[in-house]
Amino acid sequence: MEWENQTILVEFFLKGLSGHPRLEVIFFVLILLLYVVILLGNGTLIILSILDSRLHTPMYFFLGNLSFLDICYTSTSIPSTLVSFLSERKTISFSGCAVQMFLGLAMGTTECVLLGMMAFDRYVAICNPLRYLIIMNRNSYVTMAASSWLSGVVNSAVQTAFVVRLPFCRNNVINHFSCEILAVMKLACADISGNEFIMLVATTLFTLMPLLLIVISYSLIVSSILKIRSSEGRSKAFSTCSAHLTVVIIFYGTILFMYMKPKSKDTLNSDGLDATDKLISMFYGVMTPMMNPLIYSLRNKDVKEALKNLLIKNECSLVTSIYQ
Repeated sequence: MEWENQTILVEFFLKGLSGHPRLEVIFFVLILLLYVVILLGNGTLIILSILDSRLHTPMYFFLGNLSFLDICYTSTSIPSTLVSFLSERKTISFSGCAVQMFLGLAMGTTECVLLGMMAFDRYVAICNPLRYLIIMNRNSYVTMAASSWLSGVVNSAVQTAFVVRLPFCRNNVINHFSCEILAVMKLACADISGNEFIMLVATTLFTLMPLLLIVISYSLIVSSILKIRSSEGRSKAFSTCSAHLTVVIIFYGTILFMYMKPKSKDTLNSDGLDATDKLISMFYGVMTPMMNPLIYSLRNKDVKEALKNLLIKNECSLVTSIYQ
């Protein structure tokens, strides 16, 4: 009975950059600035996709979902990370950690599936342009987006439920900036092979399968583009999917580097993450959501035109209100 009482944890200690106060201040300022850029950039894309009628298409509907997803994903961890940088008490309650695990995994899974749906949308637009509006009708793309969110929620709910049921011993130090599910799972004083199997199945279904769909879609897209005779036609066709392809490469490239890079024996036998893993994790959690709106705005004429029209409209409204 005494041992059982010792396994009940009420909070976790998030190690992060503890012991490096100067780095904490530097990263606080850096991450705060990046978070503001994320909110402004993705928020602007959402507003443009709603207000501009020319952006009321499946592609921009998915883009609006992706922007909202990036805001939600970063908001699950960045605010608490910023607080921990300035706080001497770097703890999070067990229930708070469970909520953070659930939201982070749900958003990450949803983005994987959503990027696969967006790749299919680009495939239909380029390879079957005459049937595009028929295949990608409103019911179709709304259902595709909803299924992406549902997949994320279900996967996260199942995995989080199995993790919180694990017994935890005296070690409550998470060598991470937030409650990442793998880092928490390694603290359990029980066999986690069942959890690892569930995670493997989920990774195959919700990460590798969307990646396979993306690879197949872009293989067919490239094959179709190469059949176009005019260089102008090929350039126009490629420009419609280049932004999405760039986002996919950054997103999946970071995931693959994080979780599939070879680990040394010392790293495998330790419970923590080294400095490189932490920086990569931060890049994955902050840089990717920040770059998405920049990539889509810089490489997309429709978005740039919609932003220009919105600025002109606001400027005219401001001038009118001044003279009135």
